[in-house]
This record gives sequence, C-alpha cells and structure tokens, in this order.
Amino acid sequence: MSLKEKLMEDLKDSMRNKDTIKKNTITMIRAAIKQKEVDERIDVSEEAILEIISKQLKEKRMAIEEFKKGQREDLVELTEKEMDILLEYLPKQLSEEEVEEIVAETIKEVNATSMKDIGLIMKTVMPKVKGRTDGTIVNKIIKKILN
Repeated sequence: MSLKEKLMEDLKDSMRNKDTIKKNTITMIRAAIKQKEVDERIDVSEEAILEIISKQLKEKRMAIEEFKKGQREDLVELTEKEMDILLEYLPKQLSEEEVEEIVAETIKEVNATSMKDIGLIMKTVMPKVKGRTDGTIVNKIIKKILN
C-alpha cells in the first residue's frame, strides 16, 4: 500500500472514529500533496510525500516554541498530538546519539576541522538522515562536536 493510499484509509478511519485531530492532520497532509501535484503538474513520489510531511513536522516544532513563549499550553498539547500523527508516516526517527554518530563519521570523512566547514558537513549529512531527523538537530550536534 502506497503512502498516499494509507493516508486515505487513515482519513476514512479517523472520520468513522470521530478523531478530529487525526482527521484534520491527515487532511492537511493531503492538501499539501495535492497543492504540489497541481503546482508542478506531476504525481508526487513517496519520497516527495515524506519531504512534505517532514516539512510540516518542522513547522509544528517551530509553532510549539512560539506557543510556549505565549504560554498557550492548550495549543502546545494539540500541536504535540499532531506531531505524533505526522511521525506515524515518517521513517523511524533517529535518536540524538545516532545523529551524533553519523555527524562524527561525516566530519572524519570530509576532514572538517573548524566551524568554517559546517556547510560542507551539513551538505554531506542531510542526505544520510533525510526524513529521519531535523536539520536544526544536525546543526546543533555539529556545533557541539566542533567546539
């Protein structure tokens, strides 16, 4: 079953079960997929769908930070539930230790020695961890290792 079909089935299930948070989250994903298909006049690939979901996950993480600043615990809670739903469709996320391991290997691989090499390291690491972690986490770990 393709990811697109799975989203459709889960949407139907969430409607039957009256799970509004899941229904709204899946609808949001499907709308983003449809938007990309219409804009680019293509059928999106599984990889493109994963990119869309990763992007939405990143947006949710940033939104949570803003909601915490605004002391809106109700919205933080809702957004965390939406993130859990998004994570169901992505490959298993890497732990910080696993990302640290990949970053350390890459630093040796490209012979990086200073913060000036951060762009090169990011460019080499991101394809290895695509869809399994966020770029901000990778960036934070690179800075931690290089300092």
